[in-house]
Amino acid sequence: MPTIMMLNSFTETYVKFFFILTPFFVISMFLALTVDMPKEKQRKTAIRTTFAVIIAAFTLFYFGNTLFAIFGITLDAFRIGSGALLFLSAVHLIQGTKAPIKNPGDIEEDADISVVPLAIPVVIGPATIGTLLIMGAQITDTPTRIASSFGLLAAILSVGFLLYVAPHIQRVIGTIGLSIMSKISGLILSAISAQIVFTGIKNFLF
Repeated sequence: MPTIMMLNSFTETYVKFFFILTPFFVISMFLALTVDMPKEKQRKTAIRTTFAVIIAAFTLFYFGNTLFAIFGITLDAFRIGSGALLFLSAVHLIQGTKAPIKNPGDIEEDADISVVPLAIPVVIGPATIGTLLIMGAQITDTPTRIASSFGLLAAILSVGFLLYVAPHIQRVIGTIGLSIMSKISGLILSAISAQIVFTGIKNFLF
C-alpha cells in the first residue's frame, strides 16, 4: 500500500509540475533567446538551465515551511495568493502574452542566459514559486516527500530534455504547433490554479 501511495504522489507531482513549468512556452522563449547561438552552445545552455531550475526548485520546495514561519504567512493564505498568480499565468498563456522578457536582440552575445532570464523567470516565475512553496509546506510525511521530490525532478528533467531537442521540436510541429500546445497548457493551468484557490478558501473558512 505505501508503494502505491508513493507511486500516486510521484505521478501527481510529475504531471502537475510538467504543466506548471509551461514547457511549450519555455521552448518558444528558449528558441527566441538562443536563435543566433551555435548548436553546441545552445545545447550547453539547455543543460545549464536545467541544473539552475533544479537548484532553485528544490530550494523552494524544501524551505517553504521556514519562509512561512519567518514571514508569519499561513499556508492557506499563500494558496489563495499563488493560485491567483497561477491563474493569471494561465490567462497570459492562453492569450499568448505571458511574462514579457527582454528583447533577445538586446542580450549580449557572450552573456550567460541560462540562469536569468531562462531559469528565472521564464521557467520558474512567481506562480511556480508559489506552487513549489505550497507543495513543499503541505507535505509532512517522509515517503510522500521523497516520492514528490522524484516527481518534481522528473518533471524538470523532462522540460530540460525538451529544451535540449527544442530545434527538432520546432521543425516537427512548427511555431503554430508550439503556440497551440502553450494554449492547451494554459487551460490545464487554469484548472490547477482554481483547485489551489478553492482549497485555500475552504480551509480558511472551515
